[in-house]
Amino acid sequence: MKTRVIFPGTFDPMTNGHRDLIERASRLFGTVIVGIAENKRKSPFFSLSERVSMAETILSHLDNVEVCGFGTLLMDFAKKNGATAIIRGLRVVSDFEYEFQLANMNRRLDADIETLFLTPAEQYSYISSSLVREIASLGGDVSYFVHETVSDALKTRFKAHH
Repeated sequence: MKTRVIFPGTFDPMTNGHRDLIERASRLFGTVIVGIAENKRKSPFFSLSERVSMAETILSHLDNVEVCGFGTLLMDFAKKNGATAIIRGLRVVSDFEYEFQLANMNRRLDADIETLFLTPAEQYSYISSSLVREIASLGGDVSYFVHETVSDALKTRFKAHH
């Protein structure tokens, strides 16, 4: 049986930490669906279509990875896509409490879908999308933290704002 899993997130923008986790998940599971959440309440910096497009470019080397945007409840999206598990990344201990709460809530919504946690490679453990956006907004070099597609998109977006 080929296991289908969902790796959900806002990916605003996708970082090298995200990519690392997705690449490792792709070696463990038959299909990894990168579910990019619309997430209007966070008012994302990049539109859903921009985030999907960047993710497709960044992950194009992975044959068993699909990228999909979604605006529904995660567990409904997982069920619709035939996923048996949700993959979540844990960078630091402070992520755990929130992720643990989310995992328990999701289990309550659908006990058939498991939540699994992966930790990023050490060199990516401090990278977050919000820090990347902040560095880029101040003209800093984010090329170590993100794929060049994202770096270019951030430069373009912040040039337009200055």
